[in-house]
Amino acid sequence: MTDLFSDYRLTIDGALVDAGKRIEVINPATEDLICTVPSAGFEQLNEAVAAAKRAYPAWRATPLAERQRMVAALGDAIEVHAEDFMRLLTMEQGKARAGAEWEIGGSVAWCRAIAEQSLEPELVEDGPERRVETLRVPLGVVGAITPWNFPLLLAIWKIAPALVTGNTMVLKPSPYTPLCTLKLGELAREIFPKGVLNILSGDDALGAAITSHPDIAKISFTGSTATGRKIMASAAGDLKRITLELGGNDPAIVLPDVDPKQAAKDIFWAAFQNSAQFCVAAKRVYIHNDVYDEVRDALVEYSSTVKIGDGAQQGTDLGPIQNRMQYEKVKDLLADTAALGVSVLTGGAASKGPGYFIPVTLVDNPPDDSRVVREEAFGPVLPLLRFSDIDDVVRRANGTEYGLAASVWSADTEKARAIAARIEAGTVWINEVHIFGPHIAFGGHKQSGMGVENALEGLAEYTNPQTIITKKVAV
Repeated sequence: MTDLFSDYRLTIDGALVDAGKRIEVINPATEDLICTVPSAGFEQLNEAVAAAKRAYPAWRATPLAERQRMVAALGDAIEVHAEDFMRLLTMEQGKARAGAEWEIGGSVAWCRAIAEQSLEPELVEDGPERRVETLRVPLGVVGAITPWNFPLLLAIWKIAPALVTGNTMVLKPSPYTPLCTLKLGELAREIFPKGVLNILSGDDALGAAITSHPDIAKISFTGSTATGRKIMASAAGDLKRITLELGGNDPAIVLPDVDPKQAAKDIFWAAFQNSAQFCVAAKRVYIHNDVYDEVRDALVEYSSTVKIGDGAQQGTDLGPIQNRMQYEKVKDLLADTAALGVSVLTGGAASKGPGYFIPVTLVDNPPDDSRVVREEAFGPVLPLLRFSDIDDVVRRANGTEYGLAASVWSADTEKARAIAARIEAGTVWINEVHIFGPHIAFGGHKQSGMGVENALEGLAEYTNPQTIITKKVAV
């Protein structure tokens, strides 16, 4: 890769391209300017889409094994430059070293695993009169828009299946975290034919232009539910295929048979990994009355052992909120929570000094209709809620527009599975969280999204079924 902290350019048709307009990239731990990157306009978007459209017929005709080989090679290239990617990721996103290792290692693993997947033709009928088979065929040009919380991994979640199935792509990273993705474009141009993967940094106007572009056949988006609704409306104009992985307000249900200290440690990381900037973070924790006080106190005690700071500093566990806009949203939620008059067990106010730091904040049994319970904080603010009745807690857990993920914690896994089956969410973990895999289907219910990522179901999202019926009897 070129110099890590300069010379950022767009990848269009296999070439590195600049743009006159620039975006500032800020280190969220220090609020210092890291660098500026190109902000693509409509002209660059049209060039990228035209390049992807030109590349599509030959890429679709490329043998599957060759497409798979190139996607795996992208993973190899990320691995070779892993240290550089981790430095960039910590600087632009804020996460600590362990989080950067998890994301970069996951990006490598996803490329390699998705490169081993394929959608085989389904033979529906093969009788004396006719043969019926259903194929999975690519869509064309895919527009991908990725968020700022896991900028490289979630880009790979889209790139790998789209390219393996024979599509070409134009990908836009978040303007807050474009660096790793732009550097990925530099590596990709050495692996894929021209036009197969185009990467454009830009502002929100660029995202809107992608979702409405007439030559883009599908949109794959990860981000907020509010933006997902806008994308769905924009894509409706020409009936684009869409995959939307959106927000969540994930409940965790803690039964009375848990070990309070162990449960507290596990639930802490379920809620606060990546400084709670995680669509599947536990965002509401329902704790049975019999163990509420013990689990609550253990959570407070454990939180005091966790170091918050600049992710580039050794020993840091949790970094800052990634950007000022989200930082101000979390501060507003903290102010609203303070006005309720409920007990705030730890944290409760933004840290002073440079950086978008919010301390771990635990709120003691606020009302169910309070904002801190109803809204997705997307920051380290966690309400702890009492319950005594299973039917009641299931009702409360399901009482949200979201349905992304949930967790149940119990020594009795059969009891936990029975509760999990009643939760309205795409993923329910039992006694663990945040287990993902290229072979594990992931998607949301209700307003947490549409479509699936990962596994063969996720691969199929980048295809259309095509049924071919052949009459065997001579005409």
